[in-house]
Amino acid sequence: MEVGAVAAMRYVKDGIRAAHLVMKYSQHTLLAGEGASAFAISMGLPGPMNLSSPESVKKWSDWKENQCQPNFRKNVVPANDCGPYKPNNSAMNVFVDKSTESCEMGAIEYKPPLVGPHNHDTISMAVIDRMGHIAVGTSTNGATYKIPGRVGDGPIVGSSAYADDEVGGCGATGDGDTMMRFLPCYQVVESMRQGMKPEEAAKDAISRIARKFPDFVGAVVAVDKNGSHAGACYGWTFQYSVQNPDMNDVQVFTVLP
Repeated sequence: MEVGAVAAMRYVKDGIRAAHLVMKYSQHTLLAGEGASAFAISMGLPGPMNLSSPESVKKWSDWKENQCQPNFRKNVVPANDCGPYKPNNSAMNVFVDKSTESCEMGAIEYKPPLVGPHNHDTISMAVIDRMGHIAVGTSTNGATYKIPGRVGDGPIVGSSAYADDEVGGCGATGDGDTMMRFLPCYQVVESMRQGMKPEEAAKDAISRIARKFPDFVGAVVAVDKNGSHAGACYGWTFQYSVQNPDMNDVQVFTVLP
């Protein structure tokens, strides 16, 4: 139950180290924005620094030339431009038929999820030490083309990661905007607490999301306190790796949707 997290942090490269500093040197759970950056730098991390690369700058330039498409906005005008944006209120009109007491909503723009295997970079890890203590961590740059200020599931306790020495741990990756609504890693750990095996708990957590959002893409990895592990995914073929002191190298496991 010791937790530290940072969100929307700029100018500091080592996000996971900054999260650890929050846990170690503050009584807070989550710091965000400029305050998170200032705290990390004050605690000894290098910064402020320019985190852009030639590749990322070119990707951004190409995106701007393509009228900022794709992006994560919906129900706004202009729909296919770089803004400035305004709400498209006509898309949100609700029509009430009093004769039948029914309610209809005007056509609301549907946009399929933009998160997939090739446009985000989440890394999640769980570790069990010799004393049986379990630690988990998740680090990410977030989703490509995100709206400035967006916070995904990476720093949200119980969503991207969760652990309890009495039970086990979990890490997650995928469409964080959808997954964080379900706290899948909290669900995994609590399901294992109730007696589910890691594979059952992982599949159950993913299925809860898929029932509500059949277009989502994501995966979880579950490990119990004894080191038994399993993964579950939806919308892609997912791989995770495992290593213990008896192994010379990691073993890669492939999970099918």
